[in-house]
Amino acid sequence: MTIESEEPALTVDELAARAGVTVRTVRFYSTRGLLPPPVIGPRRVGRYGPEHLARLELIEELQRQGMTLAAIERYLGQLPPGLDAQDLAIHRAVVASWAPDPPEALSQEELYRLAGRELTDEDVRRLTAMGVVAPEDDAYRVDAGLLRLGVELLDVPLSPEVVLAAREVLLEHSRAAAHELSRLLREAVAERAAQDVKSLSAHMRPLVVQALLTTFQRSLREELRQWLTES
Repeated sequence: MTIESEEPALTVDELAARAGVTVRTVRFYSTRGLLPPPVIGPRRVGRYGPEHLARLELIEELQRQGMTLAAIERYLGQLPPGLDAQDLAIHRAVVASWAPDPPEALSQEELYRLAGRELTDEDVRRLTAMGVVAPEDDAYRVDAGLLRLGVELLDVPLSPEVVLAAREVLLEHSRAAAHELSRLLREAVAERAAQDVKSLSAHMRPLVVQALLTTFQRSLREELRQWLTES
């Protein structure tokens, strides 16, 4: 017996409501080619199906991870054609499970406690330049995962310019590595259900982080050894 796919049945208002966005957002994505056109039904009313909803949810997830519209267009352009709603849900599960924890809003006292010490105005300025802290009125938006590293860098005898340049180098190469690892993961689990993918991805994340850290430490050790030998 052949299982037929669900017919497009949602109006643009219903699609927007299901995805938690505005109708204007749906139409904007459509004009940019991020959403396929609807199926035109009786009285020339556009109808949207599960694939439209799944793609819209994937776009929103990518935006939550800080991707620009241009980056989202590139990401979607690399997806194989003809993906169904389950395939798109798998991609969304992979993106969501590898996302970093969102920044926290902390008071000055909470910031000092998390940092392990009081911070001067100059310390906060440098942490802000590193993208670790963002002052907001009487609070601070803090990337808790980077705070301890940022605080340790405050005591390193390097100029802020050098620290920021090093940060850009690490970001560039870590993004490239993350992109390739994500592609490999998507290909490896293409036949699994979305919930299985999320569970597997979350399990693999600490293993991948440890592998990246170990290989980076070894590479850096070799570079430093060679630098000292040449000096």
